[in-house]
Amino acid sequence: MPPDYSGQNLRGRSFKGQNLTGANFSKADIRGANFSDAILKDADFTGAKAGLQQRWTTGLLIVSWLLSGLSGFSSLFPSAFLTYIFDKNTDKTQNLIIGIVCLILLLVFYIITIRKGLTAGLGVVAVAFAFAVAFAGAGAGAGAGAGATFTFAVAFTFAFAFAVAFAVAGAVAVAGAVAGAFAVAGAGAFAFAVAFAVAGVVVVAFAVAVAGAGVFTLFSAYTGWRSLAGNEKDAWVRSFAVAFAATGGTSFRSADLTDVDFTGAILRNTDFRNANLTRTRFYEVKKLDFARVDNTILINLAVLNLLVSCNGRKKSYIGANLKGANLICADLKEANLRNANIIEATFQGACLEWANLTLAQAIGTNFTSAKMTGACVEAWNIESSTRLDNVDCRFIYLLEHPKPETDDSERRPSSGEFKSGEFTKLFEEVLNTVDLIFDNGIDWKAFVNAFQTVQDQNEDTELALQSIENKGDGVVVVKVGVPDGADKEKIHSDFSQNYQLALQAVEEKYKAQLQAKENEIVIYRQQSGEMTEIVRLLANKPINVQVDNKVENNNMTNSNDASRKIEIGSVGRDFNASGQALNLGDISGTVTNTINELPASPEPDKPGIKELLTQLQAVIEADTNLPPEDKAEALEQVKALAEAGKSPQEGAMQKAAKTAIKILKGTISSLPSATKLVEQCSNLLPLISTFLGLG
Repeated sequence: MPPDYSGQNLRGRSFKGQNLTGANFSKADIRGANFSDAILKDADFTGAKAGLQQRWTTGLLIVSWLLSGLSGFSSLFPSAFLTYIFDKNTDKTQNLIIGIVCLILLLVFYIITIRKGLTAGLGVVAVAFAFAVAFAGAGAGAGAGAGATFTFAVAFTFAFAFAVAFAVAGAVAVAGAVAGAFAVAGAGAFAFAVAFAVAGVVVVAFAVAVAGAGVFTLFSAYTGWRSLAGNEKDAWVRSFAVAFAATGGTSFRSADLTDVDFTGAILRNTDFRNANLTRTRFYEVKKLDFARVDNTILINLAVLNLLVSCNGRKKSYIGANLKGANLICADLKEANLRNANIIEATFQGACLEWANLTLAQAIGTNFTSAKMTGACVEAWNIESSTRLDNVDCRFIYLLEHPKPETDDSERRPSSGEFKSGEFTKLFEEVLNTVDLIFDNGIDWKAFVNAFQTVQDQNEDTELALQSIENKGDGVVVVKVGVPDGADKEKIHSDFSQNYQLALQAVEEKYKAQLQAKENEIVIYRQQSGEMTEIVRLLANKPINVQVDNKVENNNMTNSNDASRKIEIGSVGRDFNASGQALNLGDISGTVTNTINELPASPEPDKPGIKELLTQLQAVIEADTNLPPEDKAEALEQVKALAEAGKSPQEGAMQKAAKTAIKILKGTISSLPSATKLVEQCSNLLPLISTFLGLG
């Protein structure tokens, strides 16, 4: 039975590392409690109050106010240099220049900081200091005292300016993060009051310094307030303040918060760093933006606000990290989720009508009962773990942008609307498939060999070719059906490796046939992407292939009708490339006749070219591992060698003989090295080359 702490006072309690799966903390006071490294799966924190205990709140406020007061006092120093402008001693034009320069540079510092942020203001400080040093060096000969005074004035002014600006901004931000708007006003007012009081005590002549200090303090307070409001220009000030304010607050650091419900909870000054927030519910929580959320999806303020409000209508989340986000019943109508990571997220009952899910990563995502009419799902990544039960969808689009010069965005169904359950059926095939994508067409001999090898390696997993789609420009997509629970990643990896090995072996033969011209191989493989070429090249293999005909009825009432099944080849009968039955006997007879035209060896114990070619013919015909089409081609090359043997000294014949030997080597390269054909060829081909004068 999970523990029940509902409504209890748990301030300062430690639950570090405990297993509290399913525990009830609803409406509990958990301020200052430590849940670091705890397992809190399915726990209920609805209405709980997290954050700082009262003593920590008071202590941090005192620190921020003291920092504000010190900063207000310090703000007098840079402002004091402005009094030089009003120096009544007219003989000291140096003071007037220093005052005017400091005023101008402070104004530049204010403007740059307001427009670009405090970091950019620091850059102004550095430039001003470098300028002052350069000026002092240039004036060293004329008046070392004047140059040193100017350098000191500028450097001192800006050093204090930046320090005070950061201190006041930080103090205001900390006060806001700890206790809200009242504390922000108090910190700023306190800094201003201190600056005014100190200046009044010193000398009336420093009225200018008082005004300068007041303006500077207000400017710094504004910077702190702006950072708290989420302005990206001073995000680091806010991060510092939130981190400091969370000291002593409720900690969920590195805790497992899978499926935890924080609905309506107060989460100010709470530490969620490195926590597992898979499907954690943050709906209508308060002050989550003042929590530490490093290394979680909440670090993105737009994502944080979405999880709290569940309202993302017409908003953009392009490329956003929403992994594991809990968006149950969220309003995401017309939202742009292009390329978003929504792995393991839940959209149960959510409105995704007209949303853009192009390239979205949706593995393990729950869309149960979601509304998806008009959504675009081009190239989204889903699999069997993606839940599409009871999706309410009348139609969808498969293309984000219409085809060129058309308004066709691949609507499904093409006309009419989905009937109940048809949307899920449309994607059932996708959920249990492995997509094999070929960018430069397919070499189908290599494909068939690799497919058979992968099937042998995964004999407990039934694989089936579901469809072959020619996308144009040489791109072909082959969908391989797998049963539920199959290791898709392993199957895809196994096929990729075996296809490359088979491709290398087959291309050795192609290179010889095409005189090793790589560009011709690419053209050949692109051409083989055509459906007619696919049928032609697969004709010698008994394999069931379901070719997508894209024949669709309006209502898609029967998804099985959208394709036709073609059985290519049949057991017990071989076909050549053109679909005609191969007659190896005729080919063998022609080869024998050509070899018999060669002279026999004059030495019975020493075989000549005729005897060697006869042996080669016999071993090829006897081999059971070579496909019939390859066997016929190998015999043709033996015939070519016999023709070359009639006139071995002719250049054309030698060239033809070299090509024939290369093709023979390429043909047998895909066979296991232990087969008799490979062993015999490794002995016979060098001897034949010698007889033909090929070296």
